Parts: sequence; C-alpha cells; structure tokens
Amino acid sequence: MTGGTPVAGETLPGAGDDGDDGADRVVCHVDMDCFYASCERLRHPDLAGEPVVVGMGYEPGESIGAVATASYEARAFGVDSAMPISEALELLPRRADADPDDPDAPDPAETGRYLPVDLDFYEEVASEVKAVLRDCADTRREVSIDEAYLDVTDRTSWAVAGDDPDDPPPSGAAGPSEARTLAEGYARHVKDRIEREAGVPASVGVAPNMSAAKVASDADKPDGLVVVPPGSVAEFLAPLPTADVHGVGPVTEETLADLGIETAGDLAAADRDRLAEELGERGPELSRRAAGDDDREVTPTGLPKSLSRESALPTTADEATKHETVTALAADVARRARERGCLYRTIGIKAVEPPFDVNTRARSLPGPVDDPDLVEEVALDLLGEFDETRVRKLGVRVSKLDFAETDQATLGGFEAAGDDGDRERRGGRERRGDSERRSGRERGGAGDGGKLTDWVDGPPDRGDGEEPTAERDRRDADEGQASLGDWG
Repeated sequence: MTGGTPVAGETLPGAGDDGDDGADRVVCHVDMDCFYASCERLRHPDLAGEPVVVGMGYEPGESIGAVATASYEARAFGVDSAMPISEALELLPRRADADPDDPDAPDPAETGRYLPVDLDFYEEVASEVKAVLRDCADTRREVSIDEAYLDVTDRTSWAVAGDDPDDPPPSGAAGPSEARTLAEGYARHVKDRIEREAGVPASVGVAPNMSAAKVASDADKPDGLVVVPPGSVAEFLAPLPTADVHGVGPVTEETLADLGIETAGDLAAADRDRLAEELGERGPELSRRAAGDDDREVTPTGLPKSLSRESALPTTADEATKHETVTALAADVARRARERGCLYRTIGIKAVEPPFDVNTRARSLPGPVDDPDLVEEVALDLLGEFDETRVRKLGVRVSKLDFAETDQATLGGFEAAGDDGDRERRGGRERRGDSERRSGRERGGAGDGGKLTDWVDGPPDRGDGEEPTAERDRRDADEGQASLGDWG
C-alpha cells in the first residue's frame, strides 16, 4: 500500500484533496469466502486444502440433511450449498469411510471431510471480522453472517496513488488504465486486517456504488480484490450475464432471456418502458444498475441488539491487568449505553484463550437497568473464572437492550437471577444456555482503539432495492454457502 498502512480511523493520504476525486462515493462489499468452511479450518488447520463440507445428516443411519457450506475443493466434485446431504455423499464420500483395506471403499483422494454446523462458533469468528469492519468504516450495512457493505468515502478516495515498487500488483481493476487508487489501497488494508485478526479470508469489491461493489466482490473469488473506478462501471458490467446484475434472480433472468436480453450491456440498453411492462418498477431499476447507475446509500438497519468493547492483551497479562482491562471496558460500554438512552437486561464478558478458544459468560438481571457500577461489578465477578487462565482478548457486553421509555427495574431479585444457561460443552469450547442464544445480535466489540460506533444489526430491510431473499439464496448457492441468518 502506498504510504504505508494507515492506523485505525485514519484517512489515507489524498482523501479530501481538491478536485473531483474526493467527491465520489467509495463503497466496499466484503464477502467472506465459504465462511463456515473457513471457520472450521481456523480451528482445524489440517483441513487446509481439503474438500470440506459443513452440513448435517451425514452420519451413519441419518438420511435427512443438507449442505450448509462446501469449500471450493468440495465444489470441484459438484457439491453445492443447499444440496441434499445424500446427493453430496454420492458425489464426495466421507473420508471416514475410506478404508484402505476394503477394496470396495472409496479412494481417499476422492473423499471429503464432513463437519457439523456450529453456528455459535461461526458467529464468534464473525464478531472478529465485524470488529475490523467497525474500525475501518463508520457506515456499514450487514447483509448476512458473511457479507457487509462499507461506505469508506471519508477514509480514502479515488485519487491515483503514487508509484511504489514495493506495492503489491494492482487488483483486477476495471478501466483501460488499471491505475492503482487510494481506494484500492484502503480495501487491501481492510482485507489484510480481516485475515490477520480474524484468521479467515475475504473477497472485497470496490466501486462507486453498492450494486457494482457486490458484483466486483464475486468477480475474482476466492481471496479476491477487484476495484471498479468511477467511469468504468458500465464497461465492467457490460459483458457479464444478466444473472450477475445485483437483484436479478433465476425468474427475472428467464424473463429477460425471453426478451433477448442476455448480458448486463443488453439490459442497460433495453427499452425501459418495455421492462416496466414485463417486470414492473424493478425492470427500469435493474436496467439502471446494469448501466452503473445506483444512487442507494449504505445505510445501517435496525437498532443495536447489544453494545460491547474488546481489547487485546499481552500474553503475559496478569490478574491485575485483566481486572484493569475489564474495568475500563465496562465503564466504556456503560457510558455508551447511557449516551444512547438505552437500558440493558444482561451483562456479559468474553475471554478468548489462545489460539482461538472463545468463552462467553453472562448474567441476567430481573429487569432493564442503567447502572455503570453494576456493569463493572458483574463483569469482574464473571472474570473471576479466568483469573488463572491465559487470555489474548477480553470483552464486555451489555445486551437485551431497551430503548423504550420504561421505568428502571429494582435489583432486589438480582442475586436470584444467577448465571445464564448451563454452559454446555460442545466442540471443545464453552457455550451459553438457551436463554443467551443469539440470533442476529451483536457479537464482539469495537476492537482495540476502534471508534465508538456500534454495529447496527437486526433483520435487514429487504426494501429500498435490497436483494430479495430468494435471489440472495441463489447467490449463496453459487458461492457455496447456505443462507442461515443475518450476521449477528
């Protein structure tokens, strides 16, 4: 990256310079590569390069289940997400069934590793990714557990970077010049931080608008970085099939084909009145997107489900350092809750043991409160379990937020509330009980030195031109991962 790696929150050199370059919107679409399989490789390094299938129903005696994620190696055998597990096993038998002494057993070279879905673990890894995104962009829109848009206009620009022989080669940037821009450097910074801090790969598309950025992130998977500068969007999209245009699903693709429209260039040049007759108001909108015209802003969705902060620790951190860290994190989280005018019903901590053993503990209150001293007290009490444990990161979280004008609960029954869940052991890590299962809620904090902006989550609004669920499922199937809920 020209000029070195920027620190968190810093604008790259050239952003905001005089001229038109700094006035153009810069949108990044971050799409994790076969996310569930990547998570499994994070805790099982021996899976690197292996065909990996994450799903259910593959154990002997089971027959009902589906593929949630297939790695690219597994996809080479024809295995796709949402495929019945029985069909996947025919295409790619289990490695566990490859017995070298059995002449009828499958060839080990043509088998794959099958693993069960562990959504709680994947959400923990997603929280690490989310911490990076929060640190790198003030405006974010989450789409699912493995996908998000970032507006980084205030962090970088489309200005051309200076020549630097030590820079990595340019990405698959569209346009005749393929010149390196500051926007590309910042996107590479985001991408590298995700892999370094969360341990999983991502593909990133960069463009002046949301729909082009999304197409760009799919253009060079896996582990890709594709940049489409202003003025190059229509040229970049024109040769692509209509199915690649954001918002075009299988039914729409078939309708367009009946009209003789096969490529994005065809769609951009099509008669928009005719498209409106066939597809309603979506027809002209899709034509505009295919022409590179998409003025939607990256907007967060919903209210936060929780507020949290995390901080990395040195490996030599003693008990006093842990207590000081949690005290500071608790004070910050409580302050942010008060600034936002919300009460909270649950207080929790997160302790990450090396290399990536995530432990969470939480305690429920009898009702919503705003009490910074109580946040510190409960967090330190929960931390006591890890006083003798080496941890690399600590976090504090308040959740079950209440933004309504309600009376604060009394704490007479607090002690009786006790710890949430039975902390059942699964997969070598502690997991909370059902009362603290998270569905679409925030997991993780702002990261070290991060801005005090919250990830806003909740069910994404499918209005305002957002990709319909069925069409997103088609994209997920193409990517090799089933859609199992929003990035929580």
